[in-house]
This record gives sequence, C-alpha cells and structure tokens, in this order.
Amino acid sequence: MTVQRVRIDLAYDGTDFSGWAVQPGRRTVEGELSAALTTLLRAPEPVRLTVAGRTDAGVHARGQVAHADVDASLYAAVPGRSSRSPEEAARTRLAGILPPDVVVQKVSRAAEGFDARFSAVHRRYLYRICDDLGALDPLRRRDTVVVKDRLDVEAMEAAAAHLRGLHDFAAFCRRREGATTVRTLLEFTWERQWDGTVAATVVADAFCHSMVRALVGSVVPVGQRRAEVDFPRQILSARARDPRVTVMPAHGLSLEKVGYPPDEALAARAEEARATRVLPD
Repeated sequence: MTVQRVRIDLAYDGTDFSGWAVQPGRRTVEGELSAALTTLLRAPEPVRLTVAGRTDAGVHARGQVAHADVDASLYAAVPGRSSRSPEEAARTRLAGILPPDVVVQKVSRAAEGFDARFSAVHRRYLYRICDDLGALDPLRRRDTVVVKDRLDVEAMEAAAAHLRGLHDFAAFCRRREGATTVRTLLEFTWERQWDGTVAATVVADAFCHSMVRALVGSVVPVGQRRAEVDFPRQILSARARDPRVTVMPAHGLSLEKVGYPPDEALAARAEEARATRVLPD
C-alpha cells in the first residue's frame, strides 16, 4: 500500500467534547474526525490522527492542525466522477459528514517531513475573561469566563512578563512520568479588548497538560489585587504545584494558531522537537 500523508486544518467548539483524544464511551474531537475520515475514504480500519495540540475537555480551537497517513488509492478516489481535486472534495464532503461543532477548514497533501505535532515551532492560545457583568455578551458565554472583581490589566501584564522565556514550568504542569516540563514561553501578554473583555495571548514552542490555564490562574489574582506582581515568578521558581494557583475553567481557552517552519525545515524541526528539553547549566 502506498501511503499519503494528509494535513487537516480544523476548528471546533469544544463545549460538548471530552477533549481531543479518543476516550471509550465519550464524545471527542478526534473520535468524530477519525470516524468521518474513515467514512469518507471507505477505509477498512479507523483512520488514525496525529494532532498539534491535544486540547482538554471544553477547550476550543480556531487553528488546530492534524495529519493522517492514508491509503493513497483511497484518497485519490475521494472526488469520484467529479473534476475536483482530492483536497477540495475531501473538505466539501467532510462538511456533510461532521457534526456542526467541528469544521474542516482545509485539506492538503502534507509536505515532505511534515508532522502536525513535532514540526510545529509554536502554538498560540487565547484566554478570554469578562470582569464586568453588565458588559457580558451572552452570545460569547461559551468562550468567556466571568470573574467578579475588576481586573488591573497593567499589573497582570507586569506579572506575566516574569514568566516569559526558557524555564522549567513544572509548577504549572501536570507531571507525566519521563516527560520534561522545560518550555520556551515566547509570549504571554494581557490586553483589554474592544468589547471590554480581558484577553491573554499565550505562545510557546510547546505546552504541558493544563499549562496555559495554570499560567492564567497565577496572574488573575494579581489583577484582582489579591497577590503581588511577583507572585507568578515565585510559583515558577518553586517548580512545584501550589494550591494557591487555580487552574482556570477550560471554556475560556482557544487554540488560535499553530506555526510551522518553511517546508525544507519541517523534518529537522520534528527531529529537534523529539529530543528531551533540559535547562542549560
């Protein structure tokens, strides 16, 4: 069998999903997409997927990326008698198979060396908070978290600045045996948006489980004037989970974009990303 690697760009409303990864008896994004691809290709076995970021239950995505290795002959047959390319036919036909809370934005033949997970150079997340009940938009209730206290965005921005850079983020991650918690936090910024909500933009080369929501949870108390500006830095330095840090609700979080290097650098980036990260001496 000749294998074709296919890249899939997609978005989803995570409200009614138990996260990305397949779980027995639970509705997941991976489960829905795998089933749809299996139906589309008439594949004899379920199509397996590799994803850029395994989002948690309730987390949304506007810019998720996955890949699948499929039988090239089945993929070529997707257009049927039409004159469309397999890529365009796949996107159109998947729209008719998938539920409305999952949208495939683009299907393409993956460039040589492409790996949706390991070739990525950064992931960008957005976290939305409303601190004014009178300004709460009920149409955004599924992607915006409400807090009671007015937030000091300037203080939050100063606190977040202490966390940017290469660090061991063990204090903000759920540990996994044998996995590193060393990451490069490329951007962590706060701003009040045009609609009055407060939004955090968080960008890193990779993230640990619950890392983004824990980072946000360490800064929110600063904005509420319940903690000093250097509180997140103290948590970071301790390299241990702290009960004073609340992991923020999932529904305020959205994966906005996954960045990749030029095609000629994809394989090298994947090889680099597979190596265990450590802090320099």
